[in-house]
Amino acid sequence: MNLIGLTGGMGSGKSTVAQLLAQRGWHIVDADQIAREIVEPGQPALAELASAFGADVLNDDGSLNRSLLAQRAFASEEGTAALNAITHPRIAERTEQAFAQARAAGVQWCVYDMPLLVEQGRDKDMDAVIVVDVGVEERLRRLVQHRGVDEADARRRIAAQIPDQQRLAAATHIIDNTGSKQQLEAAVGVVAADIEASAR
Repeated sequence: MNLIGLTGGMGSGKSTVAQLLAQRGWHIVDADQIAREIVEPGQPALAELASAFGADVLNDDGSLNRSLLAQRAFASEEGTAALNAITHPRIAERTEQAFAQARAAGVQWCVYDMPLLVEQGRDKDMDAVIVVDVGVEERLRRLVQHRGVDEADARRRIAAQIPDQQRLAAATHIIDNTGSKQQLEAAVGVVAADIEASAR
């Protein structure tokens, strides 16, 4: 199985690239989806988050208030570290299970869609690394206009990520997503074909 890392800064359009690769028949393991699964009601991580960040990060129905948790966790380095200490080991365990299931199913191209791929050193485990690249100001504009993220919150969260240059340095393939949807589709096709060809 060929393991392809997919990453990019917040608001870069990484999820759209993942959808295009899925349409090509590549299997996607989504780190954000796994991160959501491990904090569902009844999961041990949820109780730990409430203990670390306050019982009010839980909604009345017992589910996680993600925006309130994000405000508290990303307000300081200590908060971010506490969040990561609770969630990252569980995400890693669930991810390895997903890779094992994909291998057992005979998947040839497995994409690990992971925002923190480089930060966590997981880029070293990949057969190829695709980085979706968009300038910071354009990413901010998209987050505010299309996702309704508060600009100050978006700036804070982007600032908490590694610099773009560090992410790009880990790439075997870079997809520029500053253009149109059609341009992105074409770029994804070129990169996917190159990865498939190089693995033959």
